[in-house]
Amino acid sequence: MNHRSLAFRLAVWYALLLSAAFALVGTLLFYGIDQYVRANLADSLRRRSEQVEQILQSPGPLTRSELADAVTTRVAPEFNNRFVRIRDAAGRVLYRSGQPSDRSFDVRSVPLTAWPAQRARVSRVYTPAGDMEISAQTLATPTGRYLVELGTSLQPIDAAQSRLFTLLGLLLPVLVICAAGGGYLLVHWALRPVERMSRTAEQISVSDPDARLPVAPTGDALQRLSISLNHMLSRLRESVQTSRRFLADASHELRTPLTVVKGELEELVRTEAYPSELRERVGSVLEEVARLEYLVTGLLALSRLDAGDAQREWVEVDLGELSASTLEQMRLLAEDRGVRLEAKGLRALVVQGDRGRLKQVIVNLIDNAIKFTPRGGIVTLQVERRDGDAVLQIRDTGIGIPAHDQPHIFDRFYRVDEARSREAGGAGLGLSIVRAICTAHGAQISVSSAPGMGSTFTLIFPARPGGADAPSRQPAAPQSRSIADGASPPPSVVRLTPH
Repeated sequence: MNHRSLAFRLAVWYALLLSAAFALVGTLLFYGIDQYVRANLADSLRRRSEQVEQILQSPGPLTRSELADAVTTRVAPEFNNRFVRIRDAAGRVLYRSGQPSDRSFDVRSVPLTAWPAQRARVSRVYTPAGDMEISAQTLATPTGRYLVELGTSLQPIDAAQSRLFTLLGLLLPVLVICAAGGGYLLVHWALRPVERMSRTAEQISVSDPDARLPVAPTGDALQRLSISLNHMLSRLRESVQTSRRFLADASHELRTPLTVVKGELEELVRTEAYPSELRERVGSVLEEVARLEYLVTGLLALSRLDAGDAQREWVEVDLGELSASTLEQMRLLAEDRGVRLEAKGLRALVVQGDRGRLKQVIVNLIDNAIKFTPRGGIVTLQVERRDGDAVLQIRDTGIGIPAHDQPHIFDRFYRVDEARSREAGGAGLGLSIVRAICTAHGAQISVSSAPGMGSTFTLIFPARPGGADAPSRQPAAPQSRSIADGASPPPSVVRLTPH
């Protein structure tokens, strides 16, 4: 569980608020019941006191036995578990009730109450058997002044309060846990439209600009947010399409004048009538024109890949056969650089895709490995099946890629070493093209490298439906063909980011 998530924080706040509400309600309930019971007890003592007062208000004096009979008849203190004591002005006890039927207190242990300053007073009295509430009331009658004490044990009330407190103490944590769980479920349910929008947003990419977020029909800010984001995506789609059209049109328009300029410069270099110094300068300009041509070719390839050009001519391609034929065509270039090419496990693995684009990926990665592997180094090409997926690996023993550069080598125009990249003819687009082709084919590409330890590029193609490996229906590429189908032969192979 993510403790920093919005759902968790809302659930915690919901649980805290409900806990505070439950605690407040429980406190008010406990206090209210206590006040109600005590008020009811005080009212009962008052009514019993009025009955004793009526007995003492009789016209003539009462003997102790008559007083006891009258109180027992009208009040019945023993049966009602009440304490009654009557004293005269001299402090003599004229009547004291017997032991209560429930034995909740001992009448002999109830201390004498001082005459109250006011007419009536209610106080809590501590006895060995337990606390008692005593109501003391002075009474003036024709026969004299009396102090009437009525009381009852507080043990039943205290026991009921203790049970209520225990019940609230046990019930409150259960309610808090239920509130927290229910709050989390409610918040999670309420945020499900946001989760759907998030999952859809993660799937939206430049290659799928028509995708839109689901609109939650809630009629609130969430629905307005999804509509606003969809409008923003529409504007971004228009902007991306405009940029793509501009890139494709500019690249296409630049190819013709660059080709003309290149041809004219080559003609000047071959003309013996011009001084050698002039021809050397023209040759230098010709190299820059060639580099511009590589750059324009790469930009045009990227624009076509962004437009989905790689998905228009998909066929079954034997990745092992394609890798083997491409490796053989690259041996001459590797021998010129003093690098040895090796093949390992080039088994027949069939994938779906554009044969020319897939060959371009292999050519670019091998060319990249050859350029940045010192003489005597080795470049190994391996094709294998791993967990049902087709895996293509190109390993070299070259200079490697620093760790801080590895996350950026697939970015457009990114070059690890500007000086060495320009010397090798790189424009920073080669690996961008490789990644674009892999993305169009649903493949994943990753790199593992360390300075001085070489680099390993790994391409994982998703498993074909059925998982069968069969020879490609495409004929084997003859040795006389160019290095990459749909790509220019050397030296106009698209230059790659150095590593």
